[in-house]
Amino acid sequence: MATTTAQKKTIVTLDVIEKSIKKMNEDELLPHLLEDELLKKLKDQEITKKQLNEILKEVRETFEDALVEPGEAVGTVAAQSIGEPGTQMTLKTFHFAGVAEFTVTQGLPRLIEIVDARRNPSTPMTEVYLDEDHRFDVEKAREVARKIELTRVENIASGVSLDLSEMQIIIEIDLDLLHDKGLDIESVSEIISRGRKVEVKTEGNLIYVNPKLETIKDLQKVATKIRQMPIKGILNIKRTQISKDPEKGEFIIYTEGTDFVKTLQRPGVDLTRVYTNHTYEIAETLGIEAARNSIIKESMEVLKAQGLDVDIRHITLVADLMTANGDVRQIGRHGISGEKASVLARASFEITVKHLLEACLQGESDNLKGITENVIVGQMIPLGTGAIDLMMSPMTKKDKSENKKD
Repeated sequence: MATTTAQKKTIVTLDVIEKSIKKMNEDELLPHLLEDELLKKLKDQEITKKQLNEILKEVRETFEDALVEPGEAVGTVAAQSIGEPGTQMTLKTFHFAGVAEFTVTQGLPRLIEIVDARRNPSTPMTEVYLDEDHRFDVEKAREVARKIELTRVENIASGVSLDLSEMQIIIEIDLDLLHDKGLDIESVSEIISRGRKVEVKTEGNLIYVNPKLETIKDLQKVATKIRQMPIKGILNIKRTQISKDPEKGEFIIYTEGTDFVKTLQRPGVDLTRVYTNHTYEIAETLGIEAARNSIIKESMEVLKAQGLDVDIRHITLVADLMTANGDVRQIGRHGISGEKASVLARASFEITVKHLLEACLQGESDNLKGITENVIVGQMIPLGTGAIDLMMSPMTKKDKSENKKD
């Protein structure tokens, strides 16, 4: 008897699973990503048609339950969901990204930086992933790091002195540092000659610079400028550190400072995986959608590092709002709050008198469409039950007379 029952159980094929999922999601309520995830999970399971239908029904119902009700105060809920855990965050923490010497702002200061859309973050950094030829060889990774890291004259010189009798500057080059940076003395002297338009000659590990000046003060000024002259690398990237990923066994370069465009132009860099925590640079280079993803990623990482569990949908709402018009805008009086159409909403946020005076001068009107302005005037807010207007047709005399007859 057991064998006959076992034979009757027909296991559904991959084709049937695919068709059933498509049929269940005919109205395209579920995102395609969820469809793919379902298919991936179900194709390895040995299930019958009845079990498949039950699973799909359960998935559909659970998804519908998770949807936001019409008229739900999503903005308020998102603000509370991010604001409340924000009170538990430490004020000043530094996270060591991959390497002990690197400090990156974390905690509340970083979250404020993200939502304020600061043009210059306090600790900008780039994670530079390398291509197939460079990622597993530490020497090749060092080559790429040398091309990225800024090298000034003072980084390769053991001393810069003034020869007052000849009125020239003598730069003593540290040959070990020079070779470590992948440079030679001729190329350095040529860069100094071209950059400062001065006469340069080399002798052993010494570079003699003759700027043809009359006074000692001018000579000292030129010597200071030569010390600061960039020789190699990207101007904004002060330091690089190579770290090995223990899981993949590949080398990653972490940089202090960031210049996204120039980093992408360096040979040996994997263009598809380079990442910077500078949202504006991402927006300018890769576009607004990439900047939106960056805001979500950075915010979630900050919250997770503090052990706070905030639903990604709240962060997504904030990121959508910040990038909705094609630019990265802050959530503040210079951004979203300051650009609201309602006069009363703007006035309730910051600088009340200024907003009200400007509105009076320009003859602005307020249609009371939002929440804040309706609270101020003491009306029902357009949320939840207040979002619905009921219309009813009054009963006519004819209806009343008919009711009496009944």
